[in-house]
Amino acid sequence: MPAVRSKICGITRIEDALAAVDAGADAIGLVFYRRSPRAVSVQQARAIIAALPPFVTTVGLFVDASRCELGEILDAVPLDLLQFHGDESADACDGYHRPFIKALRVKPGDDIAALAARYPKASGILLDTYVAGVPGGTGESFDWSLIPRELSKPLILAGGLTPDNVADAVRQVRPYAVDVSGGVEASKGIKDAQKIRAFIDAVKGGSAA
Repeated sequence: MPAVRSKICGITRIEDALAAVDAGADAIGLVFYRRSPRAVSVQQARAIIAALPPFVTTVGLFVDASRCELGEILDAVPLDLLQFHGDESADACDGYHRPFIKALRVKPGDDIAALAARYPKASGILLDTYVAGVPGGTGESFDWSLIPRELSKPLILAGGLTPDNVADAVRQVRPYAVDVSGGVEASKGIKDAQKIRAFIDAVKGGSAA
């Protein structure tokens, strides 16, 4: 199967971003949601991005942000890709002159293919675990058998992934990419470089199987 890409989300420190890049991450995620323990300021985000080498995708995560707030952040922070993790409509995700991915929180009974089809302009669909009142970063996985074999967009798998289970996830789901935050942390918002490397090595192992 093609190599599965890896995104390390919830980066708050330059050293964690560089550890992710050194381990082989394709993308890093910066959280612009004030209620998250992994939230970054505009100043933090700019400093992290300025420290990155070329060819690393920078992703900004937003949860039901207003157009005004999002526009101000995009004016100040050179993000490559937007990730919408709230209840945004397709129209709310469009119009920022950036590609975007839409996160869907999965629970039994959801028609994932139909939900994904509501976002025809999305570059990809991210599937995360549904936990009431929590938009993401729960550290809990969901039943991967609920994922339809064919989606109209590239699939990014998130939700409770760790160095111990991601190879199985890659083999079972065959996603385009995987997205991890809590599974490679020493504490909320602080990454563990060894866990990041173990995670990415496991992704590569699962891809090669």
